[in-house]
Amino acid sequence: MPHPEEVPFEELLAFDTSGLDDWDEGRALAALGGRHGTLYRNHLLIARRLDAWAEAESGRTDTDARYRAGYTQALQDMAAFLRQTYYLPEGPD
Repeated sequence: MPHPEEVPFEELLAFDTSGLDDWDEGRALAALGGRHGTLYRNHLLIARRLDAWAEAESGRTDTDARYRAGYTQALQDMAAFLRQTYYLPEGPD
């Protein structure tokens, strides 16, 4: 995984926000430029990995469909929480 500071913020924020219940671009930009900017950048990189993992899980055929759907949803939810700044020291709880 690249170092968080090496990835341009435009690339980090290049994801679909339509499914995020609490997306606030201003809050995200403030987090990127704030005291915990490096941590938030890392969270955004982790969220990308979680998206890829969810995509891979959704295509599996060796597990029960309900299990697979729940597992995929959990990965997507974690990615959403990371993107919405929930796990920053000063983020919403």
